Amino acid sequence: MATTAVVDAGEGAPDPTVRNLLEQESLKWVFVGGKGGVGKTTCSSILSILLASARQSVLVISTDPAHNLSDAFQQRFTKFPTLVRGFNNLYAMEIDPKVENDDFSNEGMEGFLSELTNAIPGVDEAMSFAEMLKLVQTMDYSVVVFDTAPTGHTLRLLQFPATLEKGLEKMMALKNKFGGLLNQATRLFGLGDELNEDAMLGRLEGMKDVIEQVNRQFKDPDLTTFVCVCIPEFLSLYETERLVQELAKFEIDAHNIIINQVLFDEEAVESKLLKARIKMQQKYIDQFHMLYDDFNITKLPLLPEEVCGVQALQNFSRHFLTPYKPALKRGTVEELELRVSILKSALQEAESELDRLRKGKQVA
Repeated sequence: MATTAVVDAGEGAPDPTVRNLLEQESLKWVFVGGKGGVGKTTCSSILSILLASARQSVLVISTDPAHNLSDAFQQRFTKFPTLVRGFNNLYAMEIDPKVENDDFSNEGMEGFLSELTNAIPGVDEAMSFAEMLKLVQTMDYSVVVFDTAPTGHTLRLLQFPATLEKGLEKMMALKNKFGGLLNQATRLFGLGDELNEDAMLGRLEGMKDVIEQVNRQFKDPDLTTFVCVCIPEFLSLYETERLVQELAKFEIDAHNIIINQVLFDEEAVESKLLKARIKMQQKYIDQFHMLYDDFNITKLPLLPEEVCGVQALQNFSRHFLTPYKPALKRGTVEELELRVSILKSALQEAESELDRLRKGKQVA
């Protein structure tokens, strides 16, 4: 615990908030990711709300097949940008890379491409993501926030330039191997020119151009950053370390970590279980600070209720801008008064329960 105190209070230590993201006016793409169940959707929703207060227009996109954006905002979203209620510059949409190719026509070149991409592992997701990015680029959003799927899926998403490159190589290999056979077959069956190899290669080359352009933007720290969300437990720490290493490999900037569901030791906690959890959490929080001493690490409190709806998201957003401080601290008069009040209430409940049991026993 002393380690954290030193890190938090140390001169020159990174600001323990997300203000740096709001102040970076050049930022175009913000990815939010981490292990499943750590609160990625809540964090990406709140980040999009905060960005909407500082930027002209914001789009938040869920690429997680288990979409939660609709639940977070308590509003139905689809694969098309929808204005979030209560805002005039915040939009949301939900896409599923694994099923977006179902939208392709089953006829002509589109159907053939769909079958082809399904035969090359990962290309279907990459092509669908490329189509989505092409759509987003035609829109004039100041910044786009991605609420990503759990880590493994996200890392595959970041590999899509190489995946499409692989698909193009396979197409070129087919062209070199079979020559004009495909063209002859399309003419034989009266399918016209839309299925010829040049048309298909042109389609994939067009995808590749979009991918290369976006890939260059993703590797530009002025335009793109990745926010890692985690909880203070071993598996989440391990997953975050893996994610940070992979992001470095892909040359994608990451300098913000959000530690969610933190139990603060200063609070008036009497439960032995909670005290044990606090001790365990503090061990991993210390490790986060030790491993990522140059990151902006934001700690968010565990709440007794879910954060759902625009009002709840806005209320919780203050902890993203100002470090959370418990209302009561141990050793103060207020904290002791609260503990006495809690104990008195517990004693009254126990006495009432005892009276009920005694009366029941007498009746029996």
